[in-house]
Amino acid sequence: MNKSELIDAIAAKSGASKAEAGKIVDAFIATVVETVAKGDEVRLIGFGTFGVSERAERTGRNPRSGESIKIPACKAPKFTAGAQFKAAVK
Repeated sequence: MNKSELIDAIAAKSGASKAEAGKIVDAFIATVVETVAKGDEVRLIGFGTFGVSERAERTGRNPRSGESIKIPACKAPKFTAGAQFKAAVK
């Protein structure tokens, strides 16, 4: 399912227009991105948690030359599925 299909499904289930559903989806995505970018979590009970994972500096290997390279520490977004979501997929 892509974004436009998601908007169509939300519009059909909620009775909202596709334009309204599109604005809601865009607002949800923007809010999650802004919150996680600040370092906070977004917890949706039963669905999951959007958060930040901190990766430590590590040593990697260049596949072409075999040379060791240093990969700097960074922050990456992560999603952890909730219990109800996991159960529904299972």
